[in-house]
Amino acid sequence: MQFPIDKFQHLRTPFYYYDTALLDQTLNAIRQQLLPNYHVHYAIKACTHPEVLRHIQESGLGADCVSGGEIEVCLRAGFPAGKIAFAGVGKSDWEIELALQTDIFCFNVESIPELEVINQLAKKHGKVARVAFRINPNVGAHTHEYTTTGRAENKFGIAMEDMVGTIQRCQAMSNVECIGLHFHIGSQILDMEDFSTLCLRINELQEVLESYRIVLPHINVGGGLGIDYEDPDLHPLPNLEAYFSTFKRYLQLRPGQQLHFELGRAIVGQCGSLISRVLYIKQGAVKQFVIIDAGMTDLIRPALYGASHKIQNLSSQEGSEVYDVVGPICESSDVFAKDCPLPLTTRGHLIALRSAGAYGQIMASQYNCRTLPLGYTSESL
Repeated sequence: MQFPIDKFQHLRTPFYYYDTALLDQTLNAIRQQLLPNYHVHYAIKACTHPEVLRHIQESGLGADCVSGGEIEVCLRAGFPAGKIAFAGVGKSDWEIELALQTDIFCFNVESIPELEVINQLAKKHGKVARVAFRINPNVGAHTHEYTTTGRAENKFGIAMEDMVGTIQRCQAMSNVECIGLHFHIGSQILDMEDFSTLCLRINELQEVLESYRIVLPHINVGGGLGIDYEDPDLHPLPNLEAYFSTFKRYLQLRPGQQLHFELGRAIVGQCGSLISRVLYIKQGAVKQFVIIDAGMTDLIRPALYGASHKIQNLSSQEGSEVYDVVGPICESSDVFAKDCPLPLTTRGHLIALRSAGAYGQIMASQYNCRTLPLGYTSESL
């Protein structure tokens, strides 16, 4: 990625920078992989910068939302309500009513109590709500335990053994219509075997449903495709060909079935970077620290998940030193990297924390009464 460093010099740091050319390249690569019955819903929770959303909406993708606030953001950004899927294990009444009133495509339902509430509220508003049941396939993913969502012990989804009874219960209700199954096994998945295992499990579940003469028109496999955090310049795009070909090869769709994906990180992760400025170089008893003006309030992933982001000195390429790169927050977990090799770094240098387009700016907080970081795009600078 090329950075307009001269334009960065006069901006207040820290801030987020989004390369919309790379975003468009990613969106084009996704479209090239789609079959006529494939539909991609962008997972809004990854990033809601208005210009990023504009590019995604104009590319023709739908949206995957997990809150009423996200639905409102999508509608303001121009996403058609008919392309919005609403997921989440804890939907409140006002969120359900908003989704009903705007006539979204589908609710991804995670429990019978939730189904009953949707049916009641749909009846109140004279609507019939389209629902897909999120089934917990008990498929593990090779990723961080906090971002694994498809195991039996996770809070998400309906147990496989309850699938048929739940659908039959739905069929007996007057104001809900079951149109599909929904799955999501985790995030930042790089091993395609995890997705092929999911496909085989879906095939088994479809056979079970057919034994009850149930064939549903939509299958939603969620998202989860990961990106290369270690070397974003070597792999600026995720492995889209391997991802989509896995479903083409292993998933046995029935005639006319539509397949839905909910990609987030894979779309926006590499196009965003957190830009920070070096405040001090501190020589400790056993460590040398680069103290930057960005902290865990601006990018929480390293503190929350132990996540690693490539750190790049944009101001210098000379020399080599080993540093711990840390922020100014009053927490010992406010560390971006330990024993990080960097060019010789001094006060005032600009630092880029790469691959921060997903779950970066959107998760920022105002802890320590800090100002939320602004976001700029390559078009706006």
